[in-house]
Amino acid sequence: MDFDLDQTQTELKDLAAEVLTREATAGRLDAHDATGHPYERGIWKAMAQAGLLGAPLPEEAGGAGLGAVGMAVVLRETAARAAPVPALPTLVAALTVARYGTAEQRAALAPVAAGDAVLAVALREPGPSGPVRPKSVIARPAGGGVHLLDGRTGAVPYAAESARVLVPAVVEGGGAGLFLVDPRTAAATHPVPTATGEPCAALEFAAAPAEPVGGPAGVGGLRRIALAGITATASGALAGALELTTGHIRTRRQFGRVLAEFQAVTMQIADVYIAGRALDVAMWSGAWRIDHGLPEEAELDLAVAAHTAADAVLGALHTCQHLHGGIGLDITYPLHRHFALGKHCAHLLGGAEAQLDTIGALVAC
Repeated sequence: MDFDLDQTQTELKDLAAEVLTREATAGRLDAHDATGHPYERGIWKAMAQAGLLGAPLPEEAGGAGLGAVGMAVVLRETAARAAPVPALPTLVAALTVARYGTAEQRAALAPVAAGDAVLAVALREPGPSGPVRPKSVIARPAGGGVHLLDGRTGAVPYAAESARVLVPAVVEGGGAGLFLVDPRTAAATHPVPTATGEPCAALEFAAAPAEPVGGPAGVGGLRRIALAGITATASGALAGALELTTGHIRTRRQFGRVLAEFQAVTMQIADVYIAGRALDVAMWSGAWRIDHGLPEEAELDLAVAAHTAADAVLGALHTCQHLHGGIGLDITYPLHRHFALGKHCAHLLGGAEAQLDTIGALVAC
């Protein structure tokens, strides 16, 4: 296995960095916060026009077919600039549909690649479990390829803004599956606060019509793709925080010396770098294995990445705040965006203990 990105992936990374650095400026993000809009539509459209939203998707959906690694590249660069766009739920849902959906469902992803549609995904159930463990939503066959959903999801980011929500559900009669549902058919919508401030809601269904996607195999596929997307986002959040912190300690002076000259400071920033590298190794390995049809190996890699994101990365983000001193707690300083995003990722993953349970179960098999 080669942990370096190939030429195409590197070009995608460079393009994403260029577009997002230009579009997601501090002034623009501050202006967006003042509007109260759910996401920054200008940045979203710019990403689409550059081909970033379509990069992971198949050609029939207007994409470049770069798969899970391509998705991880885009999400990592998006998070490194803390761009307030629904890239994580949209790309996770779209790539899952592209992998497990019908030809018609794949073709219907074209508006996503064009930036004209947002997708959402119900990743978490209520309780301490990790992502994509269906138990609270039940799907009943209704004939004609339609199922009816009953029950309540966990928190769904950008539910109200999405054209469709991808919902894992227990299928009546046995097994589990994935279903595309129009959020407007929900019987009730319950707002849920998030660390990032992005819009989020729990959806309550009562015989809501839904379209099946891919059968039982899709549930495991969604879990792996979601873990790759969430951990890539956590990696980008830490990378952005590390860049801000290294810039701060190189210029901030204390006792007549810049902070970077103090041994204790250099050791702490080294720990932050190590946490990021540890996450990246497992995350890229898991995404690569998804694309190469190695689901069992990908599960373990991504569980390790998820534990790192929910544990060591959170600790590293606290270190970044500490090294900034009082300014690290100031919400007018951009570090808070990266810290909030890291916290949000840890919540989506169910916390470090849930991931340790997953690793233990996988190793014991």
